[in-house]
Amino acid sequence: MFASVALMFIVLLAWDYIRQGTLIVAARYFHHKDYDKAERTLMEIFNPQWLSKNRRGYYEFLMGGVCLQKQDFEDAEKHYEIAAQYPLRSVNDHVAALVHVANISIRQGNFEKADAYLQLTEKHQDNINAKMKDVIARLRQELKKHKR
Repeated sequence: MFASVALMFIVLLAWDYIRQGTLIVAARYFHHKDYDKAERTLMEIFNPQWLSKNRRGYYEFLMGGVCLQKQDFEDAEKHYEIAAQYPLRSVNDHVAALVHVANISIRQGNFEKADAYLQLTEKHQDNINAKMKDVIARLRQELKKHKR
């Protein structure tokens, strides 16, 4: 009896670890701008696809930020695109993922993609902070310069 309860507890603990991963620790490193430790901690996650839906988006968002810090824009763009498909902590985080993809797309000369991602931010205009609205406005201005 005790052995089966202990085994069940171990299985539940292992399952929770697989579904939650080391994301909280990685987030702490990321927010303290220790991107190397954040990346190493994120890499400990065995299979990101197995993370819970609420955690997967945050994993991709953090990994996108790490790639951005390393100036690996291609991978950063990929991770932010995936992050935007999942629920994130807030509307601001969701819009930030969209804005990062738009910004990278502008820098890479993919103006149509940038415009499409900026259009996706429009439905959230009432729920984002002023700083994010300012970033979106600056990206729109940048996009207008390149469309001429």
